[in-house]
Amino acid sequence: MGICSDMKRDIKTALGEIKPQLVLKNATYLNVFTNEFLKGDIAISDGIFAGIGEYSGEHEIDASDYTIVPGFIDGHMHLESSIITPAEYAKAVIHHGTSAVIADPHEIANVCGKAGIDYMIEASDNLPVDVYFMVPSCVPATQFDETGYGIDHKNVKKYLDNERVLGLAEMMNYPGVITCDREVIKKMAAARKKDTIIDGHAPGLTGKQLAAYVTAGAMSGHECSESAEAIEKMRAGQWIMIREGTAVKNLKKLVSLLDDRYYRRCMLVTDDRHPGDLKTEGHIDNIIRKAISLGAKPENVYTAASFNAASYFGLKRTGAIAPGYKADFVILEDINAVKIDSVYKNGVRMSQHKRLTKECRAMFTNKAEQMKNVDKSGIKDTVHIAKLTAESLKTPSEEAKVIGVVEGELLTTDCGTASGINVKKDILKLCVVERHHATGHIGVCYVKGYKLKEGAVATSIAHDSHNIIAVGASDSDILLAIRTIERMHGGMAVVNNGRVLAELAHPVAGLMCELDVSKAQKKLDGLKSAAYGLGAGKGIDPFMTLSFISLPVIPKLRLTSLGVVDVDKFSIIG
Repeated sequence: MGICSDMKRDIKTALGEIKPQLVLKNATYLNVFTNEFLKGDIAISDGIFAGIGEYSGEHEIDASDYTIVPGFIDGHMHLESSIITPAEYAKAVIHHGTSAVIADPHEIANVCGKAGIDYMIEASDNLPVDVYFMVPSCVPATQFDETGYGIDHKNVKKYLDNERVLGLAEMMNYPGVITCDREVIKKMAAARKKDTIIDGHAPGLTGKQLAAYVTAGAMSGHECSESAEAIEKMRAGQWIMIREGTAVKNLKKLVSLLDDRYYRRCMLVTDDRHPGDLKTEGHIDNIIRKAISLGAKPENVYTAASFNAASYFGLKRTGAIAPGYKADFVILEDINAVKIDSVYKNGVRMSQHKRLTKECRAMFTNKAEQMKNVDKSGIKDTVHIAKLTAESLKTPSEEAKVIGVVEGELLTTDCGTASGINVKKDILKLCVVERHHATGHIGVCYVKGYKLKEGAVATSIAHDSHNIIAVGASDSDILLAIRTIERMHGGMAVVNNGRVLAELAHPVAGLMCELDVSKAQKKLDGLKSAAYGLGAGKGIDPFMTLSFISLPVIPKLRLTSLGVVDVDKFSIIG
């Protein structure tokens, strides 16, 4: 049928002259435009809401005991950080009411370049969760690290032509913006020329530097840890993404932004979330639940969880229960507890009582068949390190910097220096080993706040360059942990006294396993249990926290394969 015929049919359905395919009778629903819960029959046909009022349909559901809200949208996340493939991720979040996510594939881009981005776009298409992308802006994130590949402004231009790419991902190199770095400006200019979104990433940026950053086009931020910082950025015109992930939890300090004054410029995001948390706590529904328990109005929170993200990213006719909008919605038994009865995508039920429907299972089956024919050579066998010995793990000088871990935050502190491992004082050795081109480069320093008493923990997920990062109480165990990661072609490992206690292979770019959610969760639980058993701090996620200690764009100190980076000074200091 042509667009004119479609429009005529939709108009007649809205008028009640054609019976809608589905009607939710006597439903209470959220109107995101007037910010109120209303009552009516909700008519749905051909994947859209046809009308709200009094309708009879080909199929009717008595919704008098339920509340209907728009499907949830995660405004900023990294699929790779779930450590499972896109299809398995969709299986995990569909039960939790998620209808769409906006993903930044810069993790896999740092490892595999364009082959990684292409794989993520292909692997996430035709799933019961819409996956949109932002093209990575900082691959590499800075000049202080070593990546497998780079993404330049020419690549940015290419990907902006893809209809599922909504703009330029988090511009972490804010010093490059402020100093008018040539390549940074070209990337932002490419996005502005296409009139697409540019996401920001500038923790602590304020005053004239913030003004310069926003002037360049950075229109959002997910790194605010205090409400005062968020409000300043909002007043400068940015949208605020309230993050509640596995390692970083900002909701408690930012929940006041969900009041009537500010909530229209807020979104809810996870950034990075492990499969265990997705399965046990949930996804965006978990953030909604927490926000309401902290006193936020349900209507404000649900709007921030859906329509606000759709508005910011320009997703037309999405994120609302209204005539002509996509029929992505969640049927709730309890709005405060976010107790979900069922989840619909394009007017078709995908999940009920946390079970996939026949229609949803068919989508996953079709996707699995499709992926069998996809060339994965560009995303496999990505761990290549130079020969290591105990001598390789020596610090560059007798006294080396100590990076302080802050529970529940990405920010680190400068804890001075140390001359060796001292478990009693919580001083452990930290190493980052280049794993893309076997350069032999290894950054070594110390860390405080991780609290390991013995053994070592290592992972090939080390933001953003994803070299191998390891922490431990002895050089011998650190060396074993690194070699275990090499043997598995990427992954996670916990070792002690020369023995591997737990491991999980990540054959996809050294970032993702090929297990289903339950099996991945079980393996990850075993890894975390082993790390906690060796004394890792209960207030941190032993892997997610470790992964971020190498990210050289968030203050104060970080460790990369080239050494200790002082982010405030934007220089290597050790």
